[in-house]
Amino acid sequence: MPCRGRARSGSGRGASVVNLFLIDGSGPFFGGYRRRRINWSKIPFDNLEDNGELDTARLRRIEEEFAALARTAAALGFNGVTLDDLAHLAPCPRYGRDLNARIARYREAFGRIFSIAADAGLGVYLTTDAVFEPAGRPGFMNPLTSRGLPFLARACGEILACFPQVRGVILRVGECDSRDVRGDFRSRLAVKTPRTLRRYIRTLLPAFERHRRTLIVRTWTVGAYALGDLIWNRNTFDRVFRGLDSKRLVLSMKYGETDFFRYLPLNKLFFRSDHRKLIELQTRREYEGFGEFPAFTGWDYEQYLRQLGGARNVVGAWIWCQTGGWSVFRRRTFLDRSAVWTEIDTRVAVRLWRHGETVEEAVQAVAAAMGCGKPDRLLALLRLSDEVVKQLLYIEDLARRKIFFRRVRVPPLLSVFWDQVLVNHSMRKLLRCLVTDPEESISQGYTALGKIRAMHRLAAELGLPARDIAFQYDTFHILALAREYYLGPYRPDLPKRLRSLKRAYIRKYPVRYAVNLDFSRFAIPRSRLRFLLSLFLREQRGYRLVDRLLMIRYLSLISPILLLTRHRGTRALLNSQAMGIHTVLK
Repeated sequence: MPCRGRARSGSGRGASVVNLFLIDGSGPFFGGYRRRRINWSKIPFDNLEDNGELDTARLRRIEEEFAALARTAAALGFNGVTLDDLAHLAPCPRYGRDLNARIARYREAFGRIFSIAADAGLGVYLTTDAVFEPAGRPGFMNPLTSRGLPFLARACGEILACFPQVRGVILRVGECDSRDVRGDFRSRLAVKTPRTLRRYIRTLLPAFERHRRTLIVRTWTVGAYALGDLIWNRNTFDRVFRGLDSKRLVLSMKYGETDFFRYLPLNKLFFRSDHRKLIELQTRREYEGFGEFPAFTGWDYEQYLRQLGGARNVVGAWIWCQTGGWSVFRRRTFLDRSAVWTEIDTRVAVRLWRHGETVEEAVQAVAAAMGCGKPDRLLALLRLSDEVVKQLLYIEDLARRKIFFRRVRVPPLLSVFWDQVLVNHSMRKLLRCLVTDPEESISQGYTALGKIRAMHRLAAELGLPARDIAFQYDTFHILALAREYYLGPYRPDLPKRLRSLKRAYIRKYPVRYAVNLDFSRFAIPRSRLRFLLSLFLREQRGYRLVDRLLMIRYLSLISPILLLTRHRGTRALLNSQAMGIHTVLK
């Protein structure tokens, strides 16, 4: 396979990774994507093709948009961009002629994109899952045979040799492709133990050391198999990484012990081991509106930065301004004029982490750069947005609790997931078991709703899209009333009012949250539900005896918890999105 690409000044082969600031580069690849609900977690390669051939006109538009994104990112202080994926660039003799021919065309197309990144001053970091294989051929790549790990090692070495713009590869092991991924390749969750991951890293590292590039290993996991607690369990972390010392190895870690949520303490594993580490941050918040309304993270990220002052070898940040989640929302950061809220968040985040500014200093600089003449008013709006998200999207009483189920930390946001709002009797019973001060939570929700009115006035004054704040108000009005239904005394008028609000919401907004209402009775008494929750959930990181002997080993005992998903909307969400609930429970 011919090699293409040229090295750029400032990114020599001997350069080490210091102060690495990555931005995700997937936005241009979603332009014109016609699926109603988009999986933002991976480039939709099927969108690049037309009847099995690469669509040259579409690729040309992607190159133009990517060039604009790369220039903007470099001007903001980023020096690397992440792109999916290694699978579409790595030929294999066993694939067959047609697939290898398509890979050759992908290499040519992505070679041009790599050069665009290099011309802007950005190194390219390719993502890959540990095991990928041709679609429809499960088991083709056994992870520890000649069809798996050795092939991946050879593929990494060959791509690093052919594309000098590729400064590293990012390895994902704790998650795989979702059920809705289409195209030539599917990935599989096949690295199941710390021992296997350790073997992966040992096998892959020589290619990166030889080419003086970087292997970035993500510690993100979703709870499946023995490796499922790598993101938070120090023992699993040590079993994988202890003694794996290489200047070419970097660990990439989300800021908390679960996904990109609020109310999470900084992951303590940042302070464990001398390995160089990146922190993963998200500014287009997949659980907080996808940039449809402001969900400012500046003060949270500033706090994490302060806490990391005592950490060893944190060498930079990977800021996700486009990637992550499933939604009908389509705003693309730095490509659409409508993506202003995510752009503000991203600009502030990179100034915090690259330049060491305070939030106030960063907002003032961003306001000047974006032509906003009243930075104090913008700061007030962002402060309110932070408070509203924390007080009304989340139920603070619940979100501050540390709760674990099997190998995962339970998300602090339960009734809203991606673009879905779940309002049903089972959620009511669950939250009434978990929330300790329901009256205060209801009051806090309605107080936060009033703050959105103040945000609307500030947005209009600043010339920012006040219609986005109106959409947030109408969405959060449903959330406030739903909270009253969840936590207050039952009143027959509440379901009626929620149905009425939903009908008005649907008429007003063609693109919106899906509000799933189901008020049919959930038969399990609350006393029995409390007992089941005490059995299945724990408020400590360490495993209890019941977890070791029963919860992790025997999946059949989980069926009582799954009864909570009897309502159709909830059940469909858990089974159809991401990898499906059954994969996570392995």
